[in-house]
Amino acid sequence: MKIPAAGVLLIADPFLKDPNFLRTVVFLCEHKEDGSFGFVINRRFENTLDELVDGLEGYKIPVYYGGPVEQHTIHLLHQYGDAIPESQEIMKGIYWGGDFATVVKMIKDGEMDFSKIRFFLGYSGWGEAQLDEEMKENTWLTVAATRKLVFHTSSHEIWKDAIRQLGGDYEMMINFPIDPQLN
Repeated sequence: MKIPAAGVLLIADPFLKDPNFLRTVVFLCEHKEDGSFGFVINRRFENTLDELVDGLEGYKIPVYYGGPVEQHTIHLLHQYGDAIPESQEIMKGIYWGGDFATVVKMIKDGEMDFSKIRFFLGYSGWGEAQLDEEMKENTWLTVAATRKLVFHTSSHEIWKDAIRQLGGDYEMMINFPIDPQLN
């Protein structure tokens, strides 16, 4: 398994009870001594971007639950690099943020390939040493992120596909019930 770092996926342990992270996969954007943050990439909202952003009426673009922190904020992960000014490269080929007015213009001008961008409400954040403690408690499994997992895998399959990347005994976890007491 990988140590937490930018570009690593945090895969929720199948027995994690926290409803915010039940069977989630978090793309980690930053992991430093003073804290960490990322986005849940496999939990889609019912709302679409046009319901949240003025001027995008009719653009039924999916929006994902990024995490429980600041759920009134919109974030994005994308593969557009410098085409979206102020983007920050998280890993080769995956960028966070950027000038939102440019993104809106690209959408309206038909210049946006929606398989190369994901929008999120809120984010997942950890305070100083919090994620490291959760790692010691085996709350998370880790694997290197890929563009395929972040952008192209169906959201309801990401958790299983990320665990498959770990291979071996981990693959048995795919079939664990969410609540073993109900089995």
